[in-house]
Amino acid sequence: MAMREECKHYQSRTYASGEVARFCSLGNAPDQPWACPEGCVTFEPRLADAGWVHGSLARRPQVEPEPAGSIPLEERRDILNAADEIIEAVAPDLIEERRRELDRQHEPRRGWKFWKRP
Repeated sequence: MAMREECKHYQSRTYASGEVARFCSLGNAPDQPWACPEGCVTFEPRLADAGWVHGSLARRPQVEPEPAGSIPLEERRDILNAADEIIEAVAPDLIEERRRELDRQHEPRRGWKFWKRP
């Protein structure tokens, strides 16, 4: 199934270079920008566009075709799962390191003050 542009969670951004990014804001579409999952349980129709008439500037750019020789869906899922495992293994250490840095920045500095006598 193609990306559902009428879904509430569908987003499209056009950058200054002309590149267009299309994605699911919930991250539920592993094949983005080409396809949403079949029977997506988070699909919600976009209600804000109902009854609006879009002008010529609101036309969406065409989605580029899916690259030839693309990796099968199961292999893509395996690659994404492996990457997720790597991130999950490293993230707690990075978070703890960042907390220590922030604690060091906020600890009071009790240096010698030359204008005060002990």
